[in-house]
Amino acid sequence: MKQKHLFTALLCAITPLAHAATDSLDEVVVTATRMPQSLDRTIADTTVLNEQDIRNSGATDVPTLLRSVAGVEVAQSGGLGAQSGIFMRGTNSNQVLVLIDGVRVDSATTGSTALEHIMLDSIERIEVVRGNVSSLYGSEAIGGVIQLFTKHGSGAPAFNASAGLGSYGTQRLSAGISGEVNGTSFNVNAGRVKTDGVSAINPLLGPGANPNNNGYDNNTVDAQVKHAINADHALSASVFSTRGNTSFDNPYNPAVTDVNNTVESIDKYSLASDDQLTDIWHSQVRLAQGIDDSHTYLNGAPAYRYRTQNNQLAWQNNFKVADGQQLSVSAEHLGQSVNSDTMYTQVRRNVNSVLGGYTGDYGAHQIQLNLRQDDYSDFGTANTGLLGYGLAFADSWRATATVSSAFKAPTFNDMYYPLTFGYQGNPNLKPERSHNREVGLHYAAYGQHIDAVYFDNRISDLIANNAGFTTVVNINQAQITGQELSYAGDFGESHLKANATFQDPRDVATNAVLLRRAREFASIAATRDFAAWSLGAEVRYSGARQDVNYYNYPSTAVTLPSYSLLNLTSSYSIDKHFSLNARVDNLFNRIYSEVYSYNTLGRTLFVGLSYR
Repeated sequence: MKQKHLFTALLCAITPLAHAATDSLDEVVVTATRMPQSLDRTIADTTVLNEQDIRNSGATDVPTLLRSVAGVEVAQSGGLGAQSGIFMRGTNSNQVLVLIDGVRVDSATTGSTALEHIMLDSIERIEVVRGNVSSLYGSEAIGGVIQLFTKHGSGAPAFNASAGLGSYGTQRLSAGISGEVNGTSFNVNAGRVKTDGVSAINPLLGPGANPNNNGYDNNTVDAQVKHAINADHALSASVFSTRGNTSFDNPYNPAVTDVNNTVESIDKYSLASDDQLTDIWHSQVRLAQGIDDSHTYLNGAPAYRYRTQNNQLAWQNNFKVADGQQLSVSAEHLGQSVNSDTMYTQVRRNVNSVLGGYTGDYGAHQIQLNLRQDDYSDFGTANTGLLGYGLAFADSWRATATVSSAFKAPTFNDMYYPLTFGYQGNPNLKPERSHNREVGLHYAAYGQHIDAVYFDNRISDLIANNAGFTTVVNINQAQITGQELSYAGDFGESHLKANATFQDPRDVATNAVLLRRAREFASIAATRDFAAWSLGAEVRYSGARQDVNYYNYPSTAVTLPSYSLLNLTSSYSIDKHFSLNARVDNLFNRIYSEVYSYNTLGRTLFVGLSYR
């Protein structure tokens, strides 16, 4: 009850601000429906982080930026480059789908995406859609979808570069060239990030861990070219490759002085043909491959190797059937494979999918309908759907409601892990299933956005260890209810963003709160432009979270305390080409933890110089 009162109070507090600004937010998004749509008209709960947002943040990597998004929590096992868990609306990391330019890059063995290796120098835009959207994208989208868009070229060819130094020996370099010549646009970008880091595990809590600093080294290159044959036909190709070398602590190693590191690459390759076949029919055919390649080393010697591929072929057809009405029909093929020194009992599977979507705008009324069927070669079919309705009223207000279903396919680890020390995968697993209901109230006018959403997500057939820890079974159920409140607005030279999430993510059988998820978390950020200067401040808050001390036998429950952080940003335009920027994280040097026994960074300062 206390949460609901606070949620209502926050809504009432910021509603009057909506009448103070002078311009409108007019973003166009594609992730919410797989068709272009104004953000003001989306029914699915959607957040956009555009190029200006990314630049103003001064953040280095994607997880840092996502911490400011409503409904998204990050639990990182150490400093920059350390393994990151992304919890969206209280769901697991492997229940959130991550796409790069529409391409899957998740690991087929773990089911999650190593977002900690994706640096922001290559990213132009991020769209975050919360809620069940498996009917659009298939497996994993129980909590939602995070789609990253890499940079593309436009205008006259131009060079860009940036360099910076920061705390803990952090170095950051990037350079690129982009533009458009005679109907051919292009972008090429390369970047490097290096940091000495801190010891990942607190040796007082994990006494077997090496107390040395755990550094990180990342190299990224991406390229994109698009050629317009004429006004109706275009061909494009893109490459994205990031390689992260992460030093980590393993408190179970035989010797405290052991050195562990993982070298992980995420690669994306894509070819596409976009064709306006008639006045009402747009077709896209895309052939793509997403790769997650991970190699772990102990004292420089190879220990484990996992390389997984997602080979994808998709044909999407969008039809404008009438003014304000769009229809989408698609067919997709996904081939997943594993190459590892672990001898999985099966290393390949295929998924064939058909899907359709409809969006209709009937004046004050909006409708969204999506249906999808995914046919897996190992466990069978999964059918999902979404029905959404929007009602515009009182000039600038909208009410929305959706019901939807989603699923997550069992991973190769879940089904085909070989018998090892008495444990093995279970080839008879079923997919995890989810049903979500949500209602929302939205305001959009005068450059202001207010969104208030209530959600109820019920997940069944969750995959978990059996009682003897000899295999995994479909046994658990979870119910996650909550409310999200977000606001974004401009007031002349001042800009304000705020969000708060109140959630109750629980295991149905035990009534326990799901691990590493706070029941409330929030952020508020303000920036102010002064001629050539821009100054900003952000406050982030997270409530207490439950975790487990696995060093004890038997393991014991622990509570991670709540925390608040203050971050500062600034930028100065030297001239039309050069600018200086700085970011201070954790200004007051708070000691906190996102994962039990793992350290987080104290106060950090980063200063950079950019040319564009």
